[in-house]
Amino acid sequence: MVDLTTEFAGIILKNPVITASGTFGYGEEFGQLIDLNLLGGIVVKGLSIEPMLGTQVPRLHETSSGMLNAIGLQNIGVRNFISHKLPYLRGYQTKIFANIFGYTSEDYLQVVNILNEEEGIAGYEVNISCPNVKKNGQLYGEDPSATYDLIKVIKQKSKCPVIVKLSPNVTDITVLAKAAQDGGADALSLINTVVGLSVDVETFKPRLGNITGGLSGPAIKPIALRMTHQVVQTVDLPVIAIGGIQTANDAIEFLLLGAKAVQIGTANFLDPRTSLKIIQGIKNYCNKKGFSKISSLIGNFKTD
Repeated sequence: MVDLTTEFAGIILKNPVITASGTFGYGEEFGQLIDLNLLGGIVVKGLSIEPMLGTQVPRLHETSSGMLNAIGLQNIGVRNFISHKLPYLRGYQTKIFANIFGYTSEDYLQVVNILNEEEGIAGYEVNISCPNVKKNGQLYGEDPSATYDLIKVIKQKSKCPVIVKLSPNVTDITVLAKAAQDGGADALSLINTVVGLSVDVETFKPRLGNITGGLSGPAIKPIALRMTHQVVQTVDLPVIAIGGIQTANDAIEFLLLGAKAVQIGTANFLDPRTSLKIIQGIKNYCNKKGFSKISSLIGNFKTD
């Protein structure tokens, strides 16, 4: 038997595999396909104060070893989530995380204040890859001072652990990791998608209605590994790793670097059972290597 239990920010997961926001709906969509109780956690689709329709189509484009998406954070809004989705999720023992976003600190705080009144949420994952309308549209996740200010006010109001989701579209991700830590974050998740573009040579137009989109999938795994390593070495906060994980070995690479858990994203579109296969694969690996618990594996990366 292998103990796959892992812990971060006071949250105990039965295993280190979480489904990533935006790739698993609100959980209910996949509940008819897999047993959600077998997952370590679920991060629901990003929630805003009011429902959002998202960007113009087309929104998805398959690329070499990945996918471009420009969904535009389409969602049903936090109040509809509480009324129509959260009751279903409360029926499972899997930890539920609410991904939240906004365009001003007040937007974020409104979502937090509403969620604070509800039971069944283990933590808030704060998407800082959103334009700050009070700073000429600069993304929170590209501005250390804005990141610090935002996380500080959220942490002051939050009744749940605050997990900050970092953007890779910066010169030095460790600067933003430090800003989030200084602001009071309880954990970090990384990385979000990498901005990309694809051109249709027949029409001479972009393949996405939004022109650019977020690149995810196996193509970004080396970037995610590098940034995970940098952040783990720089801050004291627990890290949840994301980026191109399709197999157990992919997940194990991040765990060896020191990530406490991993999130599975684009692979959910290819096979809804990917997360379950990765959980079993991690267990098999630990048995093979003689690890009786996952905590003994985490952080075993060697450079010599």
